[in-house]
Amino acid sequence: MEKRTAGWRSYALYGCAIALCQPLAACGSAETPAASTNDKVAAKAAPAVPADAPLVIAFGDSLYAGYQLGPKEGLSPQLQAALAADGVVARVQNAGVSGDTTAAGRQRLTYVLDNAKVKPALVLLGLGGNDMLRGIGPDQTRANLDGMLAELKKREIPVLLTGMMAAPNMGSDYAKKFNPIYSELAAKYDVSFYPFILKNVVTDKALMLGDNMHPNAKGVTMVAEALAPLVEEALPNAD
Repeated sequence: MEKRTAGWRSYALYGCAIALCQPLAACGSAETPAASTNDKVAAKAAPAVPADAPLVIAFGDSLYAGYQLGPKEGLSPQLQAALAADGVVARVQNAGVSGDTTAAGRQRLTYVLDNAKVKPALVLLGLGGNDMLRGIGPDQTRANLDGMLAELKKREIPVLLTGMMAAPNMGSDYAKKFNPIYSELAAKYDVSFYPFILKNVVTDKALMLGDNMHPNAKGVTMVAEALAPLVEEALPNAD
């Protein structure tokens, strides 16, 4: 019970941080990103990725972009390393943009896909946190995510959808409309699904930056290790 209470308090800090940052209206856009001092730890020697390795595009916001982290500490490099550790060779491309809402993501998705050097073997899709931060109506968030999933389905690109949860301070009415968006769309489009991108991370202050909203390098490692098995399952012909 004590552990659960501590976890809830940490998650409440997440809600408080969002409440304080709502006037900024953009997750990760209020400060200039600074490289983490832990970069040398994360930058373990990684094997070279062959040019013909499957391409995985990580398309999201600051949680994907590696906000305030070093070049080897963000989700894309850590996920690529986690896959390699499992014997799965893939190139994970960072297409995360700090501050992106679902509307902004929907606008740039076709550009990213059209300009990829090869057709992606998989797209990780993770947007919606900034919609919540801005108090954007869940119906708009749903429509934008639906549009992106429809575009990816049209192009026959597999998807791993990573979900977001409304912070406690957003209120129960907002949460009832926002939280089901991801599971319902994952079922509608029959895509792989990870319900909450910050699961087991946001409740541990040792895994979060000081803003209580973004994971630090260790937190991203937790996320990458949780996502790796799902990515491996979703990748065609992955061993």
